[in-house]
Amino acid sequence: MENMSKRALITGVTGQDGAYLSEFLLGKGYEVHGIVRRSSHLGVADHRLRWLGIAHRVVMHDANLSDLGSLVRVVQQVQPDEIYNLGAQSFVATSWSQALVTGNITALGVTNMLEAIRLAGSSARFYQASSSEMYGLVQHPVQSEKTPFYPRSPYAVAKLYGHWITVNYRESFGMHASSGILFNHESPLRGIEFVTRKVTDGVARIKLGLATELRLGNVDAKRDWGHARDYVRAMWLMLQQDVPDDYVVATGVTTSVREMCELAFARAGLNMSDHLVIDPDLFRPSEVDILLGDPTKARQTFGWEPKVSLEEMIFEMVDADLVRVSRFLGG
Repeated sequence: MENMSKRALITGVTGQDGAYLSEFLLGKGYEVHGIVRRSSHLGVADHRLRWLGIAHRVVMHDANLSDLGSLVRVVQQVQPDEIYNLGAQSFVATSWSQALVTGNITALGVTNMLEAIRLAGSSARFYQASSSEMYGLVQHPVQSEKTPFYPRSPYAVAKLYGHWITVNYRESFGMHASSGILFNHESPLRGIEFVTRKVTDGVARIKLGLATELRLGNVDAKRDWGHARDYVRAMWLMLQQDVPDDYVVATGVTTSVREMCELAFARAGLNMSDHLVIDPDLFRPSEVDILLGDPTKARQTFGWEPKVSLEEMIFEMVDADLVRVSRFLGG
């Protein structure tokens, strides 16, 4: 296999994208290494990798995006061909209550990783996980690589810094550094704090008699949702290009939170109007009303297309949460 000798290093390896990317790269014959920070939850931190049955195949290294020395050490030790920077404080709502942590990890952590590559003398190709949240108060109805950014949360501001510092290091030091401007991507491995998992977990709990209602904020917000498995494939394709660049990764279809909820409730055989409660306390201080990406550049440059529909993804998530909640009940 052509990639047998390739070695990848992933920050955020225990997250949704890190887990699916690890699975994808292992399937291509890569040796996969991950960076994990010291945590009191370390014993359960790899649950997503275990869900996929690959935890034993990923080599873990103790380091932190806020600690440059630890990153240099790991890069020197692993000698990776490719580095995927997926680590971040990635929950938008938390970024208002933990703005400094978000800036330190989600923004400056990118600089630390790029500096580690440079100081270690590594020729590794670098991928930065940028975000559609950078568009914020959208300046164009469909967002492409040329659409101006207008971030609307501390998280989005931090991601914008990470995006531009990646461009800066690419242009200043000739690094093979690319950013994927990823629109919302979900899966059964999505964190419970994100709206799609909050919905599918809530639906499962209602179906199994553990709850009677699902409380949400702005259900009229619209997002361009895809499946994480499709999106990690795009990350890899970016680093296989001869010339580094930045790409929007999206489905090109927008759906409201309300419509997404309807799919989830219908999958469980429930009537959404009997259980959905709109809670004004759950609205964001400043809302991003609609995001809709244009993936034309990715499609034309390296042939990327999403394979999983929103309906298929939500059904998969509801089914997985029904299994999880049933296990909790001893079923």
